[in-house]
Amino acid sequence: MPIIYTLANQKGGVGKTTTAVNMGACLAHGGQRVLIVDIDPQANATSSLGIDKRAVAFSTYDLLVNQTSLAQVVQSTGRPRLDIIPSSPALAGATVELVNLPQREHRLRHALAGLNQGAGEGYDYVLIDCPPSLGILTVNGLTAGSDGVIIPVQCEYLALEGLSQLSRAIELVRRALSPDLQLRGLVMTMYDARTTLSRQVVEEVHRHFPRRVFDTVIPRSVRLSEAPSYGEPIISYAPRSAGAVAYAELTRELLLADGQSRGER
Repeated sequence: MPIIYTLANQKGGVGKTTTAVNMGACLAHGGQRVLIVDIDPQANATSSLGIDKRAVAFSTYDLLVNQTSLAQVVQSTGRPRLDIIPSSPALAGATVELVNLPQREHRLRHALAGLNQGAGEGYDYVLIDCPPSLGILTVNGLTAGSDGVIIPVQCEYLALEGLSQLSRAIELVRRALSPDLQLRGLVMTMYDARTTLSRQVVEEVHRHFPRRVFDTVIPRSVRLSEAPSYGEPIISYAPRSAGAVAYAELTRELLLADGQSRGER
């Protein structure tokens, strides 16, 4: 049974897709079989892995709206052990089309059920990259993330206000739609060690979410910003950069914690 994490934050530009793509690539590099599910109509995770979002035969739109099978929508990224269900511009229309469909909040969870039933490709991890909103697509991502929500948080003051709103939304989804939904952890991103503000934001998030923040902090990095334009994760684009080192360490931290929690089950 794969571990399924949803990466969500309604605020754009916080490193959500960067975290999904690079954690996925680091997990795959370390021997895990990984599936990234791009449910953002902007399809940034898709293009960050070198896939033309306008040329995909099937996308998450087909998975959610047309109930196309997993076997048809899963696509190789061309990298060992790393697959993706790509997004496409058509997904923008799904926010309207899903409204009148049955089980509209659980379409993704039902679609991914085959992975849990052994009908998938034997994935160890599934990472769901949500759009920067709290709409129906993000709700689908939250209800499908059976092992929790990972929230990337930019080290800036306004991120704190958005974090409170997101926390309330997660609690509402948990109460109404997904009783097992839990916060897996917060990842501090775009950290600038030269500024007092970055340090203050990290301290404030730790104060409000004790024992819920990953120890690894992702630095602000030009290389991390450049990598998507080349269709590469940071581990292959600039493997010795500070960003690559940070995401490798974050992945090791996640694996260690997951190994402990799985051992307790």
